Amino acid sequence: MDRETLTAQALAFIDRETGGVVPPIHTSTTYARDEQYRLLSTAEYTRDDNPTYRRPELLLAELEGAADARLFSSGMAAATTAVQALVAPGKRIVASRAMYHGFRLWLREHCQASSIDLELVDATDLAAVREATRKRPALVWVETPANPTWDVVDIKAVAAIAHEASAVLAVDCTIATPVHTRALALGADLVMHSATKGLNGHSDVLAGALVTARDDDAWKRIRHLRHMQGAVLGPFEASLLLRGMRTLFVRMERASASALALATRLSAHPSVERVLYPGLPSHPGHQIAVAQMSGGFGALMSILVRGGASEAIAVAGAAKLFVRATSMGGVESLIEHRATVEGPETLAPPNLLRLSIGLESVKDLYEDLEQALAVLR
Repeated sequence: MDRETLTAQALAFIDRETGGVVPPIHTSTTYARDEQYRLLSTAEYTRDDNPTYRRPELLLAELEGAADARLFSSGMAAATTAVQALVAPGKRIVASRAMYHGFRLWLREHCQASSIDLELVDATDLAAVREATRKRPALVWVETPANPTWDVVDIKAVAAIAHEASAVLAVDCTIATPVHTRALALGADLVMHSATKGLNGHSDVLAGALVTARDDDAWKRIRHLRHMQGAVLGPFEASLLLRGMRTLFVRMERASASALALATRLSAHPSVERVLYPGLPSHPGHQIAVAQMSGGFGALMSILVRGGASEAIAVAGAAKLFVRATSMGGVESLIEHRATVEGPETLAPPNLLRLSIGLESVKDLYEDLEQALAVLR
C-alpha cells in the first residue's frame, strides 16, 4: 500500500479484542510473568516495552524505509542521545553551522566538556565538508532544510563524503518530515526528528525520534543509552503523536502548498527585502531541493523585512492572524523574530522573521502579512 494509506490507517490497525479502529493506550508500567517466571508477552517494563510506543515507531520506520525507529522524550533527547552513543571522548564531529540553535549550543558545551573536536561548516559547500572530514570524524551531522535560513544540504553528496571518511551521517529532517524527504534512501545512516513539530502537527506533544538505516552495533548503542537514561515519552503523548501522524500527508502537503503561494507573493512585496524558501527558484538550494524533496518544500519560510530588528519586531507585533510564538509545524500559523528567541549566539539576521505556515486560508494569511507589513510604509 502507499505510504499515505498506511499512515491514515496507522498501519491498517484493527484491535483484535474489540474491533476498535484506534490503537489503545497502555498505561501499565510493568508486565506480569507466569508461574515459571516467563513473561506473558515480549513486554517487561514500560521504559522500553510499552506497546503504545511501538505503533508510531513502526509507522515512522515504514515511512522512512528504515530498519527501525525509536521515540524519545523530545527532539533534543533524540539528538543528544545519538551524539553520546556514537562519538566517544577524543573523537571528532563535523556539523552544519546552520541548524537549530539549541542543539548547536549543546554540541559546543558537550564537545568542550568531553574533549570532542567539533567543527561547524557550511554544509552546502561540499568542498568545505570534504576538507573538514579529512581528519576522520566519527559523526557528520546536517540539518536540511536548515533553520532559520532553510539552507538545503545535498544529502547524497554529503553521504558519499562522510562514508569515504568512515563517518556516520545523521540528518535532522524535522522540517521536511518523511513526506518531503527520505534521507535514508539518499545515503544517510540516521535520521532525527523533533516529532513535536510536523510529525505531531498540533502543538500539544513534546517528542523526538531517531530512525536508522541498519540495526547494527551503532543502533544497539543508541537503544541501550535510551534505556539507561530513560529518555522516553509517556503513553498518552505517544498516542497523541500517532493521532497526529495519521493526518501527516494531508497536513504537510496543504501547508507546503500554502507556504509556496505565500513565498511567491511576498517576494514581490515592496517592504520585503528577500524571502528564504527552498521552493523559490531564487533560493540558492532550489535545484537540490527539487532533486531530493517531493510533494512540496515544507511549511517553513523566513522573510527579511526592509530595515533592522526594530522594523521586524514591529511587523510581528502588527500581525493579527499569525500567532507570535516559537516552534513550528502546527495547524496554526506562527510568526517569530528569530534573533530575539536565539539571543546573543544567534546567526539569524536581525531583520529576519520566521514563519510557520499552518492550515488557515492562504488568502487570510497573506492579507494578515500585508497589513502587518504596512507598518513599514
